[in-house]
Amino acid sequence: MKIHEFQAKAILAKYGIPVPRGGTATTPDEAAKAAADLSYPVVVKAQIHAGGRGKGGGVKLAKNKSELEQHARAIIGMNLVTHQTGPQGRRVKTVLIEQGVDIAKELYLAVLLDRSTARLVMMASAAGGMDIEEVAAHTPEKIVKAQIDPTVGLADYQARQLGFGIGLSATEVKAFAPLAKSLYAAYVAEDLSLAEINPLVITKDAKAIALDAKLNIDDNALYRHEASRALRDTDEEDPLEVEASNAGLNYIKLDGNVGCMVNGAGLAMATMDIIQLAGAAPANFLDVGGGASQETVSKAFGIILKDPNVKAILINIFGGIVRCDRVANGVIAAAKGLSIKLPIVIRLAGTNAKEAGELLASSGLAFKVATDLKQAAAKITEALKA
Repeated sequence: MKIHEFQAKAILAKYGIPVPRGGTATTPDEAAKAAADLSYPVVVKAQIHAGGRGKGGGVKLAKNKSELEQHARAIIGMNLVTHQTGPQGRRVKTVLIEQGVDIAKELYLAVLLDRSTARLVMMASAAGGMDIEEVAAHTPEKIVKAQIDPTVGLADYQARQLGFGIGLSATEVKAFAPLAKSLYAAYVAEDLSLAEINPLVITKDAKAIALDAKLNIDDNALYRHEASRALRDTDEEDPLEVEASNAGLNYIKLDGNVGCMVNGAGLAMATMDIIQLAGAAPANFLDVGGGASQETVSKAFGIILKDPNVKAILINIFGGIVRCDRVANGVIAAAKGLSIKLPIVIRLAGTNAKEAGELLASSGLAFKVATDLKQAAAKITEALKA
């Protein structure tokens, strides 16, 4: 679950990480009130779930009250387009007003899971304020990493090595190392899937401050953090993804034209890959789960059909826990109940697959049945050309 910058900073502050003073506003008048206890210059920052806000005009420096109100009026309500929002952009509802900081250095610091080692890794770079992907692609030597032993946590020496590794002085490392340890503590305690401070600034008096922050909370751990549920902003999410989440489905909207309905995340990824290889493009990732019922299948169909880009549907189910005949009944009922006109290719394998095939054949509906995944992908591309 993604959260806003101001929410992320409130969490980091709980763990002793310094953040700029400030407050949020949804109107220019509220912006002036938020800046009342601050000294100019202040920064006006659009709050959306996307990076690159500054390049899109969503971050402005105000040297006085007049400029503050002018920037707040321009940013609040704007449709902010960045490289992460896509061309449709996001409407800004809230701005964060923060005290300006006297910056000497801009750094990058993050904690994330390294799946190749099954351990958390802390990454630091002297190239703060830049897209870390660009740094990794063009100047990877600027990124320093520390693998973290889960039985020990981030050790003091590792925090110091990271600081010296990105060129900080001994005085600066004294400010950097405790902040690094606090970021790791926040990651573990809050069940985060990403904790990123970019930039982490070193001020001219050698203090370390989180000037920007991005935290993602692991959805699967939210039952341990009831208060964190209130941080979700569904206006920042795709409406179909919100609907799927409320229905207990794992759905991510993509840009293709083939609606996918699959059980199991791994099988869903393989299905999307083979659709792409066959010359089509998946319109979504949709995992209906191992215990897909007729109701689940019907809900999944309804969500897929709400995407106007979908021109054909591929159903790929492996019957293990769920029986294929039960899925077939759900598909038939949904296809009739929703009056689906799009071509549907179905590949069912596993428990009661033979019975499922008989049900589909006798349904009176024009399903295109495939015996394997390669054939299913070929049939879906043929259906798109028809």
